[in-house]
Amino acid sequence: MPTPDLFSPSSPSSDAARAAALREQLHHHAHRYYTLDAPEIPDAEYDRLFRELQAIEAAHPELLMPDSPTQRVGGRVLDAFASVRHAVPMLSIRTETDTEASGAQAFDARVRRELGLAEADPPVAYVAELKFDGLAMSLRYENGVLVQAATRGDGEVGEDVTQNVRTIGQIPLRLPAGAPPLLEVRGEVYMRRDDFEAMNARQRDKGEKAFVNPRNAAAGAVRQLDPAIAAQRPLSFFAYGLGDITPPEQGGPAFETHYQMLQTLKSWGFPVAEQVAQALGAAELIAYHQRIGATRDSLPFDIDGVVYKVDSLALQRQLGFVTREPRWAVAHKYPAQEELTTVLGIDVQVGRTGKLTPVAKLAPVFVGGVTVTNATLHNEDEARRKDVRVGDTVIVRRAGDVIPEVVAVLPDRRPPGALVFTMPRTCPVCGSAAVREEDEADYRCTGGLFCSAQRKQAILHYAQRRAVEVEGLGDKLVDQLVDAGVVKTLPDLYRLGLVALASLDRMAEKSGQNIVEALEKSKQTTLPRFLFGLGIRHVGEATAKALARHFGKLDAIMDAGVEQLLEVNDVGPIVAQSIRTFFDQAHNREVVAQLRACGVTWEEGEPAVQAPKPLAGKTFVLTGTLPSLSRDQAKDLLEAAGAKVAGSVSKKTDYVVAGAEAGSKLDKANELGVKVLDEHGLLALLQGEPA
Repeated sequence: MPTPDLFSPSSPSSDAARAAALREQLHHHAHRYYTLDAPEIPDAEYDRLFRELQAIEAAHPELLMPDSPTQRVGGRVLDAFASVRHAVPMLSIRTETDTEASGAQAFDARVRRELGLAEADPPVAYVAELKFDGLAMSLRYENGVLVQAATRGDGEVGEDVTQNVRTIGQIPLRLPAGAPPLLEVRGEVYMRRDDFEAMNARQRDKGEKAFVNPRNAAAGAVRQLDPAIAAQRPLSFFAYGLGDITPPEQGGPAFETHYQMLQTLKSWGFPVAEQVAQALGAAELIAYHQRIGATRDSLPFDIDGVVYKVDSLALQRQLGFVTREPRWAVAHKYPAQEELTTVLGIDVQVGRTGKLTPVAKLAPVFVGGVTVTNATLHNEDEARRKDVRVGDTVIVRRAGDVIPEVVAVLPDRRPPGALVFTMPRTCPVCGSAAVREEDEADYRCTGGLFCSAQRKQAILHYAQRRAVEVEGLGDKLVDQLVDAGVVKTLPDLYRLGLVALASLDRMAEKSGQNIVEALEKSKQTTLPRFLFGLGIRHVGEATAKALARHFGKLDAIMDAGVEQLLEVNDVGPIVAQSIRTFFDQAHNREVVAQLRACGVTWEEGEPAVQAPKPLAGKTFVLTGTLPSLSRDQAKDLLEAAGAKVAGSVSKKTDYVVAGAEAGSKLDKANELGVKVLDEHGLLALLQGEPA
């Protein structure tokens, strides 16, 4: 007779054992997260364990223990800080993990049921807010002066971090006249992404450890024992609620709605996220969730969801609380951007320029809205720094279109005998030597076009829309052409015939004819596009345009010495040497000659007269849709006038050109006081008129 499965769902002893194990795990991870600021698992994994324990306790109430993590909010207070007992507990709110529309619908249905509303009754009014990924904070003001700042702690007792919080410029130290004698403001301390990246860059420059994510960095800064160190960390704050406050009968404000309260906080000098919105019923909550989700990755800070709250404070009081959560609020999450998975192997990919990139092959995991099976390790130094090994359990992160990457390893889960990764010293594709140049982190294959991996990427680069553009020539077709030995160099593309193309797998005659016609069309190009398409290392679109403007003819560029190349705007010593090295290779000159012989042509002119550039030294950022100029046309005009066109707004930006539906870049410009132009203002500036 087989041994009973003690861990089957139907076994009471298995439920008790599992509940005990989950309590132990959750206590451990809560301590790592709240007390040590060093989480070992992503939030999504913690939430799954928490929900599993909730389900067991709901099915077996006898297993509910007073010390269960489901009966408390957070972690233990650090001994290094004085304890603060919250006059009004800082409770957490229920999390709705259904990332689809039904999450908002379920909350609205629950609220309506609790309020006893019928289907015919009007929709409930809500406030929708962002769910920040930072550190919850309570700010206490007495007679208009900040006297105490405390962390959430376990919800009842937090830590006094007043001296560190005073260093956050967004938090007012004194309130204007009209504020109540007693006011506790609840909100989130966080770190902007750009501030986080800049801080990590400084950490690396000093040879110190970089932070894993903005949330950990913010928590670590708030809980520094030395306020001088905390002051060096770029922290920000958003207000989203109240704790203790002078009651109306004693002269305090009489708020009727949550939204009214937020607007009043704003008038008292507290930053409130501009994305806060009022919403009627489930339909508008769903629309808010979708709208914020679509712009999530362009926000200057991290969020992991949105929060819905019943707007009427009277209805909030009527709904009340259940255990550890208010019935009148819920957090509606987005797909997790960090998840746990296992490293199945580490491959090395070869790029167009021969760069060797280690890539972790992962057990499939759903993260950031897609299933991820690969994550970049960037280079050997990065793989060694993170100490990623085959068999490791890792945290993988993906946000928007960002390439998935391994954030951290869980060493405690490492299998025995896992080997340290070492970059191969030969190319895994062609066997040529792989070398690491001085002062560089990357290894590169020395095989050039002999290496089929570089050959494929070189062809795809040449054929892309921003280069000579061969419509329809994609990855799969290039793979077939190179693997079959039909195309070995770029000129071979123009020697392709319909018969050769039609003989390839899944290539019909019509498709083959389309490729032949696209190749013929691509022969008429421009000098900047052709230069960019050659794939010269460090030569991007802007540099190719600058070279074409300066020299006028390809032969002049090919024969220019380093000193002549350095006369070109946007060309420095590294770029100049890279161009010179490329054209010093006989096989590269032969490729150019053969492409010309195949009929690839462009208009050439005389070297540009180096007239004064009216916008030289100025940096512009383009955002939104302009009435008559495309983004590329505006960029070309600006670059021709000597300006630099950047992709993001910073303190070094001189102008932002904004069109219809301008997004976060316009917000950042207004925040930093950067001058904003419309298309009319841009054209006026280009014509020498004052902006």
